[in-house]
Amino acid sequence: MQTTMQKRGLSQRQALSGAQVNPAAAKISAKGRARLAARAQAVAAPTLSKELVDKCVNTIRFVAIDAVNKSKSGHPGMPMGCAPMGYVLWNETMKYNPKNPEWINRDRFVLSAGHGSMFQYAMLHLAGYDSVSMDDIKSFRQWGSQTPGHPENFITKGVEVTTGPLGTGICNAVGIAVAEAHLAARFNKPDAPPLIDHYTYCILGDGCMMEGVSNEACSLAGHWGLGKLIALYDDNKISIDGHTEISFTEDVAKRYEALGWHVIHVQDGNNDYDAIRKAIADAKAVKDKPTLIKVSTLIGYGSPNKADTHDVHGAPLGAEETAATRKNLKWEFGEFEVPQDVYDVFRSAIARGASEEEQWKKGCEVYAQKYPKEWAEFQGLTSGKLPEGWEKALPSFKPEDKALATRQHSQSMLNALAPALPGLIGGSADLAPSNLTLMKMFGDFQKGQYAERNLRFGVREHGMGAICNGIALYGAGLIPYCATFFIFTDYMRAAMRVAALSEAGVIYVMTHDSIGLGEDGPTHQPVEHLASYRAMPDIMTFRPAGGPETAGAYKVAVEHRKVPSLIALSRQNMPNLPGTDMEKVAKGGYVVSCGCPQGNPDVILIGTGSELELAAGAAEELTKEGMKVRVVSMPCMELFEKQSAEYKESVLPRKITARVSVEAGTSFGWDRYIGWGGKHVGIDSFGASAPAPILYEKFGITKAAVVKAAKEVSKQH
Repeated sequence: MQTTMQKRGLSQRQALSGAQVNPAAAKISAKGRARLAARAQAVAAPTLSKELVDKCVNTIRFVAIDAVNKSKSGHPGMPMGCAPMGYVLWNETMKYNPKNPEWINRDRFVLSAGHGSMFQYAMLHLAGYDSVSMDDIKSFRQWGSQTPGHPENFITKGVEVTTGPLGTGICNAVGIAVAEAHLAARFNKPDAPPLIDHYTYCILGDGCMMEGVSNEACSLAGHWGLGKLIALYDDNKISIDGHTEISFTEDVAKRYEALGWHVIHVQDGNNDYDAIRKAIADAKAVKDKPTLIKVSTLIGYGSPNKADTHDVHGAPLGAEETAATRKNLKWEFGEFEVPQDVYDVFRSAIARGASEEEQWKKGCEVYAQKYPKEWAEFQGLTSGKLPEGWEKALPSFKPEDKALATRQHSQSMLNALAPALPGLIGGSADLAPSNLTLMKMFGDFQKGQYAERNLRFGVREHGMGAICNGIALYGAGLIPYCATFFIFTDYMRAAMRVAALSEAGVIYVMTHDSIGLGEDGPTHQPVEHLASYRAMPDIMTFRPAGGPETAGAYKVAVEHRKVPSLIALSRQNMPNLPGTDMEKVAKGGYVVSCGCPQGNPDVILIGTGSELELAAGAAEELTKEGMKVRVVSMPCMELFEKQSAEYKESVLPRKITARVSVEAGTSFGWDRYIGWGGKHVGIDSFGASAPAPILYEKFGITKAAVVKAAKEVSKQH
């Protein structure tokens, strides 16, 4: 072990070296620094001997080693290197109640280096969370277990967010810190105990640092000055390819200083518990900046032959190397054996957490007496229940109302809902004037203005999406929305997929939904995007036609707090067609008009968004020629598929096979409703740069094209 550490420029023991603090922290007085360090030392269970602390740390390591070995799959190196951080965080630093994982004022922990999930499972088990038993540890990565390969919030209580792709977790942590800052600013009072007062901790690795999404979110965190966000960077300089020197040699600390973070370096994260403690205390002392604690560690610490190599990154140690590691660390206990005195140390979190929550509840009683109105609002918001009658705020529409783009209707919805939904918070990726997503009665969420509800994300689509996932999963009734042009969902698709997977009910307000955006050309014109999101599980994709359906899309999106919604909105105007209905949007598809109320139609025309008008116009022309035509609006395929077989048959009778779909997008996926013999009026190529009416004509998305297609399919059937 000594040889390996010397190779990395580390001495085998640096227990007295302390943390190297960046000059940015110089604003803290020497007296204040000493007081915080003393407080951290006092919290550190002073009765514990160094031997018992080492025992606790090694327990974390071997629980992870044994679980990965048993599953024959996993990443043992990260838990082995991060075990000291785990001990200091979970046993000495964080405020949480293992028996009530959803206590609103708990500290949050996010494992951005999610491949090292056994680290988090070991901590949850040792601390006494009911969600992770020793049997769950032994079932790591197996079917039906509570311990999947990467942390998943909807599987394991105590896991705050789902962190799959690297870099995602730190972005989620930024979102959680945004939620904390926002709620604290809205509800805390100087003369009453705080309702929201906690920290967000995150462990991230070299891979997270390389992913661009982390820089997007951390740039925002620095701009916003999120002082209660503390990220511990597991600086082990190993990735799957090997030592990071082959591809990653930047000075991360200087980059984060430039992003507006307070930066600290712990030089020996494997042994120097005091340095980790002091670094966290110093981080807490800086109130106006997030803190990055660079903790230099050895991946696979304790393994004589595999530490500091990629061999321990993504593969089990194996029996031989595990035995050697046990010998090297003088670990005399058997497989999955946790010493009782170690359990006693970690399980003290149960009584401690219960006491901390009880003290918070007493503070709430004092607060409620002083501020009954604010307390009622806080209770209503954090209950997660929508306010009674909130949907009445949605505007209604008549066919004779002025034709508008659905992005304009969306603006009306957001501003109508803002006062009715205290949890609504969100913004755009530098396109608010075009997406029309500002809540006009509120200001911008900025440093010192955390109570405001408009988020300015800048040109950071991916980071925006992942931050909103953190806000949605914070668990206090917040309803985040975010916006950009529909085409730029390409940048944030990974975050949207994780939202769908992790039951994060984010609302995606996506404007400029087709070639109808015109002159910006094919780089900005979504063609395949509707089909791609309809193919994604557990997300609702809406393309509303006019005001009534836009209102209906928002109504459904708000009601579904565990399912994200994408609302694709037009740049061009469209009428409020007779027959379109806000309430029927919840069915996903419905009959707008039917020229044969007493019989079967000759042809069914199915449209969405701006093209529903083309279907209705074609139906009118065909009816004059004697055809019986049914027009169906399909604003959300996912919802339509959830309806009963009887309802779907009533809208799209199976025996009526003459069908035409019309949508300014690819034909992919429409065969589900029009069959192989049907026709799609749309676009199966990239667009072009020209005014929207010219594009619709040139690409054949016209009323005449729908009429022609309807006649052709009618003859065939």
